[in-house]
Parts: sequence; C-alpha cells; structure tokens
Amino acid sequence: MTFHAPHATQTEIEQQRAAQTPPPLPRKKDIADDLGMRLLMPVGRSGWAIAAGYAGLFALVVIPAPLALILGIIAVWDIRKSMRTDRPKYGMGRAIFGLATGFLGTAFLVTMLILAAMSGK
Repeated sequence: MTFHAPHATQTEIEQQRAAQTPPPLPRKKDIADDLGMRLLMPVGRSGWAIAAGYAGLFALVVIPAPLALILGIIAVWDIRKSMRTDRPKYGMGRAIFGLATGFLGTAFLVTMLILAAMSGK
C-alpha cells in the first residue's frame, strides 16, 4: 500500500501510480511469426486462401473455376480484414493464384458455353 503526502496533487499521485505499474509483457512469439515455418507449413494463413489455392489448381479442369474465383475473393477480403487486428493472416499469394486461375477458367467456361449455344442454333 502506498501512502501519499497530504499536500500531493492529483497529478503527482497519478505519476506515482504510473511509476508503480509494471510494463506490459512482450507478446509471446507465435509459430506463424517465423518466415521459415510459413514457407514450410500453412501456419498463420487464411483458410480461405488455402482453399482458393487448391481450387485454383483444380480450376485447370475448368469445372471448379467459378468456385476458385469466389474463394479467392473471400480470401483476399479475409486477409485484408485481418491486417487491422493484432493477429494478421497470411496467404495473399495463394488467394491471388485462386483469383487468377478462377477468372481464367471461368472465362474459358463461359466462352465454351456461349460457343456451344451458338453452334446449337
């Protein structure tokens, strides 16, 4: 318990209390903070980015291309939203890969559907 002099001002009392409080503890190092671990394992990544990356790989088959496009959009949104928090997510490369392959596959799929509809007439 700390006793204050009877003539101490409120500011002096607040300064004494501030001097008594310990500094905040440093943040515990997380495995997702290590670049080497992020390169080897999908730690700290957005789950949406991982899904977009795999859907982008399968978008080369064309059928899941719209899914890769949607997942890529959600992943970019999720990663950008997490940058405003104290636990940011990584995986923007995978998200953009899913966006790009999803867009190309969807464009190819739409073109093929249009050509098939025009040749059917």
